[in-house]
Amino acid sequence: MAFSDRLDAMRDWLRHKWMYRKGGGGEAPGAASAGTSGSAGAAASPSSSRSMLGWLKPVIILIPLAIVAYYAVGMAIVHNVDDNPDFTVPAADIPKGGSEAVAVAAALVDREVNQHSWTANDPFFQPGWALDNMPNFQQGIITALGRFSFELMDQLGRLRGSSEADPDLAAANGRLQYPGDVWLWNPSKSLALKSSSESQYREAREHLLAYNQRLSKGDAIFDRRADNLMATLDRFAADMGSASAATDEHIEKNAGVWIDTRADDLFYFNKGRLYAYYVIMKALGDDFSQVIKERNLENAWGQMLASLRQGVELEPWVVVNGAPDAQFQPSHLAAQGFYLLRARVQLREITDILLK
Repeated sequence: MAFSDRLDAMRDWLRHKWMYRKGGGGEAPGAASAGTSGSAGAAASPSSSRSMLGWLKPVIILIPLAIVAYYAVGMAIVHNVDDNPDFTVPAADIPKGGSEAVAVAAALVDREVNQHSWTANDPFFQPGWALDNMPNFQQGIITALGRFSFELMDQLGRLRGSSEADPDLAAANGRLQYPGDVWLWNPSKSLALKSSSESQYREAREHLLAYNQRLSKGDAIFDRRADNLMATLDRFAADMGSASAATDEHIEKNAGVWIDTRADDLFYFNKGRLYAYYVIMKALGDDFSQVIKERNLENAWGQMLASLRQGVELEPWVVVNGAPDAQFQPSHLAAQGFYLLRARVQLREITDILLK
């Protein structure tokens, strides 16, 4: 056999061997080709499905990652526990003859609602919904401002309780008592639209500013008497006592729990309350400077403010509710409660002096 014939035979053997591996078996080449073509057609549909799944898989993975990134980045941008103890109102923004404490209260509302984002009522599709510390801090601020606005309406803004309540102060007080977690719509409670917390607080601010303008013109009352200051401080002290009781109850029931998800809520709520009282009472010290000087209260007033400031400046990375006598586990609530009670005792000392 010639060499070329041997090469042809080897080529035919390899061709038949390949067709056998593809499923042609011993069929004729034409039949094998037809079978192979039919198999390819039958496999076309599963191949298309696999191709579709190929590009769906990254999408399925990326969607939850995008959601996590949206909340993580958004929370980092929105989060702002603004506990600056040196917060003041520029003198140019306080009407001549107006109240510095009223101006500070209005400025605090403006800062938390207009300059920062009010997060306590954020719906689920906003990053602030996932925040924890900032909403509680803001709620604590509004709680203290609500207490102060009541004292303005009931004591400081009227003559010995015999006159009618100032309309702007009454309106501001009513709006500052509005819950802080109300959004425009909550279908779980009602299908009707509601006034949001922000809108109520903005209106309260406008009424406080209007009152201060009227006060500067002599059309409103801010009675700077010692007994008015005493009554106001008594109410502040009572509110601090309520905060202390809530802290004590939580420590008693949950102290020593390593993962206490409610400890930081209470800590930052109290922090916001103490902060608002600190900046308001610092301003009240200027409003009642004559009374404080006449009663020799400068040192006592300064010590009370120092205690409030120390309580405000507590800022642990993680709020831990350890037992008060724990060796290694801190009790941040107990530390905060100490400064809260110390300031409350000093307030009582000041009111005792004012009573004499």
